[in-house]
Amino acid sequence: MAILCKGATCFLDNKIQKADILIENGNIVSVGGALDVSDCEVFDCSGKYIFPGFVDVHVHFREPGFSYKETIRTGSMAAAHGGYTAVCTMPNLSPAPDTLDHLQAQLDLIDRDAVIRVYPYGTITKGEKGEELSDMEDLADRVIAFSDDGRGVQRDEIMEKAMMCAKRLHKIIAAHCEVNELLRGGYIHDGRYAALHGHKGICSESEWRQIERDIALCKKTGVRYHVCHISTKESVALIRKAKADGVNITCETAPHYLVLDDMQLKEDGRFKMNPPVRSKQDGFVLIEGLLDGTIDMIATDHAPHSAEEKAKGLAGSMMGVTGLETAFPILYTELVMKRVLPLEKLIPLMSTAPATRFGLKSGIKVGNPADLCIYDLNTSYKINPDEFLSKGKATPFAGRTVYGKCVMTLCGGKIAYKEP
Repeated sequence: MAILCKGATCFLDNKIQKADILIENGNIVSVGGALDVSDCEVFDCSGKYIFPGFVDVHVHFREPGFSYKETIRTGSMAAAHGGYTAVCTMPNLSPAPDTLDHLQAQLDLIDRDAVIRVYPYGTITKGEKGEELSDMEDLADRVIAFSDDGRGVQRDEIMEKAMMCAKRLHKIIAAHCEVNELLRGGYIHDGRYAALHGHKGICSESEWRQIERDIALCKKTGVRYHVCHISTKESVALIRKAKADGVNITCETAPHYLVLDDMQLKEDGRFKMNPPVRSKQDGFVLIEGLLDGTIDMIATDHAPHSAEEKAKGLAGSMMGVTGLETAFPILYTELVMKRVLPLEKLIPLMSTAPATRFGLKSGIKVGNPADLCIYDLNTSYKINPDEFLSKGKATPFAGRTVYGKCVMTLCGGKIAYKEP
């Protein structure tokens, strides 16, 4: 039966406007004002907003290998709860998807358990060890892109070889940029909080120095290149210049880098992630990068761990926080409502921009899959990790009062999430 979403305010043609949306056989077949259709299921969306389903190109669903942290099922349910209809899963798994056989284990789980669209990455190197390229040619048709996320590729010649292979295969290299020798045992930003509280810091150079190297390699190879989770002002400046120079480069940042700074840290593992939350000045420059187009998209780096792994403070806890179920409400409350970033800018950053770069369909238009999220922007609530569908409960935003509650997510016209 056809579905009619009626009376909503929608994001259409890069602006917010009233419209009804008619869905048949999983696709959008009509968009317009006051559609009158008989013999269909009607969703009354009065007072609600309909956005293109969000697209996150950087999540960790932990399966196969670490299902006690997250599974394809729980991760995709959490994504749907946050309004996401497509995600790209990072390859730090066991086995790592460095061969077709290893990848197949993940594909089978996706086919069986995912409630939204899940696209896996293949590794750049075997076992993400940075020494030998993965079976990139065999993997290319089955993966969204290549990444060794969680580890920077340290050897210049290996990264250059990977870029040349990816260029030939028409695939993106998505890089976690980190120079190991500059980490020096750090685990939070090497800033004021670390100095005041006796913590070991991670310097900003550990990130931007490898971005600088990779930009030079991009100029040499012509690969399509994407920088994961940038956190520093220097990274923004390097990427801005690279774009001006014609380099085929895009980048992402994450919500926590935009609304937190290192002086808001607490002695709690839920504030620990990699790269770390940086200074207030870094956050300002990241927002400037969003506004001027230097930063192309927002991803969550959803990285769930067990409660035990996150209960050892800043020094001892595992790196990573959950993000799929808090991303939009945090960004809407802290940036849109405070007039830092227009809603018309935020929605593409979370949907059409990442989809376009990674070759996926997105947008509310006739002929597209009915991948939509429906939000109530008028009701406030406190973020409660106990209500998450993810196994991971560690978020720096626990207890925050936010606006923006997802009431329904449709993926291919089917309900992937509906508010109880």
